Amino acid sequence: MDSLDPDACYLALKARDNRFDGVFFTGVTSTGIYCRPVCRVRTPKADNCRFFGHAAQAEAAGFRPCLRCRPELAPASGNHVAAWSTEDASQLLALDAARLLRDAADGHTEAGSVAQVAQRLGVSERHLRRIFTAHWGTSPLQYVQTLRLLSAKLLLTDTRLPVSTVAALSGFASQRRFHAAWHERYGLNPLQLRLRPGTGTATAGDTSGGFQFKLAYRPPLDVAHLLSFLGQRAMVGVEWVDMAQAQWGSTLTVRQGTQTHAGWVMARFDARQPLVHLQVADGLAPVLRQVLQRVRHVLDLDLQPDRVHAVLHATFPDAAGQRLPGALDGFAQAVRAVLGQQITVKAARTLAQRLVKRWGTPIVTPWPGLTHLFPAPEVLALTSEQDLGEQGITRQRQAAIRALALGVASGSLQLDTAAPPAATMAALKALPGIGDWTAHYIAMRALHWPDAFPAGDVALHHALGLSHLGLREATREAERRAQAWRPWRAYAVVRAWHTAALAPKETP
Repeated sequence: MDSLDPDACYLALKARDNRFDGVFFTGVTSTGIYCRPVCRVRTPKADNCRFFGHAAQAEAAGFRPCLRCRPELAPASGNHVAAWSTEDASQLLALDAARLLRDAADGHTEAGSVAQVAQRLGVSERHLRRIFTAHWGTSPLQYVQTLRLLSAKLLLTDTRLPVSTVAALSGFASQRRFHAAWHERYGLNPLQLRLRPGTGTATAGDTSGGFQFKLAYRPPLDVAHLLSFLGQRAMVGVEWVDMAQAQWGSTLTVRQGTQTHAGWVMARFDARQPLVHLQVADGLAPVLRQVLQRVRHVLDLDLQPDRVHAVLHATFPDAAGQRLPGALDGFAQAVRAVLGQQITVKAARTLAQRLVKRWGTPIVTPWPGLTHLFPAPEVLALTSEQDLGEQGITRQRQAAIRALALGVASGSLQLDTAAPPAATMAALKALPGIGDWTAHYIAMRALHWPDAFPAGDVALHHALGLSHLGLREATREAERRAQAWRPWRAYAVVRAWHTAALAPKETP
């Protein structure tokens, strides 16, 4: 599907194959509308179909988003990790630029202009525009504008937030600019969309309150494995998993400039279709876009599974649905990784529970399992060695936790999906008490970097049948084998852990 072969796309369209949801969009020339491959309307004639790899391409060609299948709900497209042997430097640059622009649009970074992205990538703005347009078929500005408009469409449809708030949350400098962009692109007034039957219903009003959204993903997804992974490592009071109801929830603090927003999220997997039903606390309304994207990373909902399985199936043939669990709060995940150094999962959970109970902030939620916010980095940065020691935390881990907290609190250390993996891991390993294993594990979860590889992990050696070797020899052999799994080595680690009977007891 990389080249968007029209015949292959049309077959997927006729089958309404949700494996290709977000991989391509169909513009119908007879209606001027573009749809997801899973749209339930009658399949148009092949001669009336044009296929696009991104919504921005469809909109640049003059098509408007379907109000029925709602392209804004599709899993992210075009932001996959490129295989090292098949992508040239120009393609990698275009992919990196799209990722940075999307991160800025989702509120992860401040560097949202094309000039800022070009500077970060070390190229001229003119060169970036040329490469981006050649790869994506649309300019960087059109790409960003589509992201903003589709984000606004989501919020207009699924919340009753004021239009002015929707405009601001979607990245528009003013309501006037939002109205102008909306009318120019879609030929509508934003309120016309909201007045449609069934829109604006997802707001506080049920027993648990909060906003409600639907998040789509591409199957297969092994829900039981994903929730088991998260549940085994959940920090009591901060995270909660209900395997019977296929639910995962967490409390959350989001910092935006000088302001802090706190609340909770609760996600439930739909048993009948590839959807996650998400509730978000009212208190997180000012940062809804960031929260939605963070949840997608935690549950790995934007993955295109066939890309990963094509590389890993020879070694792990029965794991096509396994995902790489991310982190809702990168700092919390990093601290959790430090607490899990060289001890069992159960012991690490006990230490994390003590930390949360001692320094976490109580929060009222509709969920009995969610009672505290994870301690703020500013709080842990000021804790004494004696206080941490009283919780059973060793001196080496005390130093690592305080160093992490100082780095995040000062802004010198960024622990989210927008952080550059190589530079971030180097910065982590420069801190006391953090070695290669911990840095790679943090990159796996907090940065959600698919090529992270904690080669020295003992459970990984066990799963790969390397336990008879010494640690150094086993690590070198694991590194050698892993070259065939790039750029999906983190997914290979998760699959390897799952194949080892003792792995859940030996990994953090």
